Amino acid sequence: MATTLNTSALLTDMYELTMIESALKSGTAGRKSVFELFARRLPGNRRYGVVAGTARALEAVENFHFGADEIDYLRSAHVVDDETLEWLSNYRFSGDIYGYPEGECYFPGSPILTVVGTFAEAVILETVLLSILNYDSAVATAASRMTIAAHDRPCLDMGARRTNEMSAIAASRASVIGGFVGTSNLEAARQYGIKPIGTAAHSFTLVHDTEEDAFRAQIATMGPGTTLLVDTFNIPNGVELAVKMAREAGGELGAVRLDSGDLVAQAFKVREQLNGLGATTTKITVTNDLDEYAIAALNAAPVDSYGVGTKLVTGSGHATAEMVYKLVEREGSDGKMHEVAKKSAEKNSVGGLKVAGRTHDETGRAAEEIIVSAESWEQGIAYLEAHGARPLQVKLIDGGVVNTQHTDAGALARAAERHRNARAALPYSAWRLSEGEPGLPTRMVDIFEGDDH
Repeated sequence: MATTLNTSALLTDMYELTMIESALKSGTAGRKSVFELFARRLPGNRRYGVVAGTARALEAVENFHFGADEIDYLRSAHVVDDETLEWLSNYRFSGDIYGYPEGECYFPGSPILTVVGTFAEAVILETVLLSILNYDSAVATAASRMTIAAHDRPCLDMGARRTNEMSAIAASRASVIGGFVGTSNLEAARQYGIKPIGTAAHSFTLVHDTEEDAFRAQIATMGPGTTLLVDTFNIPNGVELAVKMAREAGGELGAVRLDSGDLVAQAFKVREQLNGLGATTTKITVTNDLDEYAIAALNAAPVDSYGVGTKLVTGSGHATAEMVYKLVEREGSDGKMHEVAKKSAEKNSVGGLKVAGRTHDETGRAAEEIIVSAESWEQGIAYLEAHGARPLQVKLIDGGVVNTQHTDAGALARAAERHRNARAALPYSAWRLSEGEPGLPTRMVDIFEGDDH
């Protein structure tokens, strides 16, 4: 039976709780720790990634608490012992979180999110943070590539039916960060103030006795400026009928939608037909399993907008950003902070609290990502400023308190604007859709003064 969640606490993996149980026993649960969320690589050898989901992640952290129902479940399932359940019942994250602001571009090794707190209070956030940022960033990155390919022609989210109901909402939000301007998903539109879009499907045409009846009915309710789907039967007949019906209603048809066949060829033919009918202001929108490559192929065609579904909500072939969450620094038994790192083959990590910055050339074009492994946040910032780099991270949570500038009603619009600016500053090579090296080189600098481990 489905339930409505009033806490994000069980959106986690069991081993996070069993680690806490063991850490309470060993006396390490309260050790100050630094966790880092990052991506070792860019999926598909893409040139850049887009940070998305930050606002949702902050809300999840704020809502991460164990009520009576959650504690009762954990007890009945024998997940952890009573001492751990007592600790969980009092859990509230009280540490700090730094991160790249939503909409910023990132590269391999970028410290997208840094969580500072005790081991227990930070390790428990691993799954919920990764699940949000991995998916949202994958969708935003795909959306960004699609809007690059579209060359300022509007892209619209139509992917709700191609994923589960909750990820559809998240995908709509992430698509806006990547440059999309509307969504067919009404819940996403309501929650995030996104423009709702949509008119009719083929079933609407088929339920009527004739295509003419269907067009007349739609125009009667939506006006002649609506978008009519013209490829249910015969496209030339549908276009001619659509223009005629709109004019009989006293206006010029707003747009026609093409959803099948060779879209490039069809767009040219339909544009020529519309112009021949004098419907020069009527626009053409296309759908039908589009991705960034299909959109790029349509560049030369007279298309005015794109509706994207499956490929958007699945990250255009990469439904996860492949981010990981690793302990990079912790307090030792000597009371000092020590860098720690995983050395496994092909899954290594770099120890230390990291502070990231970006340098730009004299034209304002981004030149290099600098990631500093430092003893303190202040030390890292000082290094970046001394080397002419713009600090990339901001403080998202301070002492357990969320900075609402990153979660309020205007956060999505600011993230979309931030991404437009960050993407525009990248070198041209970073805009390429082909596989290749990251769009910016990354330089790692270790100025940590403690012992390396």
